[in-house]
Amino acid sequence: MHDARPPSNSLGRDAAALAFEAVTVRYPYQARPAVGPIDLTVRRGERVLLLGPSGCGKSTLLLTATGLIPNSIPSEVGGAIRLVGEPVEARVPADWSARVAYAFQDADQTLCGMRVEDEIAFALESRALPEAEIAACVGVAMRQVGLPDPWRSRRTATLSGGEKQLVALASVLAQDAALLLVDEPTAHLAPLAAERLHRLLMERDPARAMLLVDHRLDGLIAAIDRVVVLDADGRLLAQGPPGALFREQHHALSARGIWSPLASHLDAGLAAAGIVLDPPPLSLDAIFAGLEPGQIVRAKPIVAKFVAGRVGTMPVPASCPVLARLAAAACAPFLGPVILRDVSLEIRAGEVLGILGANGAGKSTLGACLAGVLRPKAGQRIGAMGGIAFQRPETQFTEASVLEELIAALPRRRDRTAPAQDILARWGLSSVSRAHPYQLSQGQKRRLALATLTATERWPLLVLDEPLAGLDARGAEEVEREIERLRHGGCAVALITHDMDFALKVCPRAIVVGEGGILADGPTPVLLRDEALLDRAGLRPPALLPALHWLERVAAC
Repeated sequence: MHDARPPSNSLGRDAAALAFEAVTVRYPYQARPAVGPIDLTVRRGERVLLLGPSGCGKSTLLLTATGLIPNSIPSEVGGAIRLVGEPVEARVPADWSARVAYAFQDADQTLCGMRVEDEIAFALESRALPEAEIAACVGVAMRQVGLPDPWRSRRTATLSGGEKQLVALASVLAQDAALLLVDEPTAHLAPLAAERLHRLLMERDPARAMLLVDHRLDGLIAAIDRVVVLDADGRLLAQGPPGALFREQHHALSARGIWSPLASHLDAGLAAAGIVLDPPPLSLDAIFAGLEPGQIVRAKPIVAKFVAGRVGTMPVPASCPVLARLAAAACAPFLGPVILRDVSLEIRAGEVLGILGANGAGKSTLGACLAGVLRPKAGQRIGAMGGIAFQRPETQFTEASVLEELIAALPRRRDRTAPAQDILARWGLSSVSRAHPYQLSQGQKRRLALATLTATERWPLLVLDEPLAGLDARGAEEVEREIERLRHGGCAVALITHDMDFALKVCPRAIVVGEGGILADGPTPVLLRDEALLDRAGLRPPALLPALHWLERVAAC
């Protein structure tokens, strides 16, 4: 596909792909900049990962790169931005499309509601490329992301959130641009799809540069050239090669709720005990391969403690009351065909149930039926109505400010403002209480949606659909604490997630959805070690698995 591109798409031999020079962005009516001042250069052929806490301005910075900010989104931009050596303002955003491809955090911002093949072809058609070349590029891009050929004529409105994300990413890859700006590309992808995408994005190409925002670091980080970290105020906190940065900045990143690879947490524990591996490891496999025989005895209790804090082991007793039950249910999306048949499932008070499966397997539809939001086409749903946190948090917003969203969610009484402010503080949203919910970052929107849903004890059952999407590490910890609080209060929680390590940690029991039904139902640690089941369902083992295997090998010696 590279040979078919006109030479205007490539970067000059010595040109920086993208350069930010003292860049600041201030939105209207805001007292301080949303991001900056930032100095950052992305070199030709370089893969740069941009990290930072939720709301620090990562997406804002990406949106300035082609001038979408301030051309399409009102704001005041200071400093200088250069694309391939040219000032970004030298062209309107659309005129950069031959050289720059942008994958938005929200797939619906990339898609136009057309058929799948039309979505992927759209940017190429806008550049008036030959029809045969467009058709070839569409086919290649679909195969790259794993979209089956019969999907060409499907309307994107009929796709799941993860499927939409795959189409959006295919449309970006088809452009074969010299610079890729990619914002949270795996937020809604199942593990197998995320793994495939990471491989595609990280293929070495000296003519292509990439600036990437992502929090699913395991399996990705070894292919990154440089990590750039922003602090909560949108300023540069640290940058450098991944191994050195995650070791040297481990405590600073953890204190600020910024994601780190799983291996960096174990590496820090080993270093505290005097076991320092060289070079700094980026995967658990690298840690266990690097341990010398004399270090194994000292490492064993550290690894055991590391594992114990990441595996849930508290199933609910069978004596706990069943809060909701599906009996031989046929589950279908609203006005859509049946996609899950003969589903029999129950969830008990105080239980946390993981719902796992590939993109498009029917997890969200099953969750909506379990909550009572959708009626089964056949069979029965028995139990009280539940609440649901939708995959798109905007679906839940009805008020003009963040504070008003919380006030509306609380029972009507004389004073709701003070309790609402307390809840916002717990979720780290006090600083944006006066903002309109649509002004928030995706991570902040997610936290607000979860805060409103869990603000009362109205729901005996809660279904959380991809609650970690867009969240920083601190937000994920808050979700974990909230699930634990709900569980202790007798609420049942059904967690739809593509994060296998989070499911392993918080869900003692899980079901695996696929092939039009439930493939398996059992203890999460057992299901997530069943390689045949995971392959069948299009899943991957948790990143923690090498630590579990290592402990077993050491115990057997």
